[in-house]
Amino acid sequence: MDFSRGEKQFIGQNEANGMEIKEMQSGDEFTNTIKDGVTLADFNAPWCAPCRTQEPILEKLADQFQEKASVAAMNVDENQEVAMQLGIRSIPTLIIFKESKEVERFVGVQPEAVLTEALEKALK
Repeated sequence: MDFSRGEKQFIGQNEANGMEIKEMQSGDEFTNTIKDGVTLADFNAPWCAPCRTQEPILEKLADQFQEKASVAAMNVDENQEVAMQLGIRSIPTLIIFKESKEVERFVGVQPEAVLTEALEKALK
């Protein structure tokens, strides 16, 4: 991973707070990630400044919801087919899935409170 180009690494755990954001690398991995429970999926690209702004918020949510919901990310440049199938035209796009079904979608940077409320709603 070349951080000098602005790429992010979400694989594994952050030692500071134990959070984990799964980096989805393929359509199959995407399907497997969203199939069970509640997942907040972030569709982004390394060159996207608003996507970088969204990152710390997603890290907090991954930590806050680590036992209840998953937080995952996908680079739309590397997974254009998935992005097209989902109708993603702007990034960041954040989609909450419950048992593989889309329950809510956000386009653009979202505040932590908005995403927290949406995740809590999806978990009910």
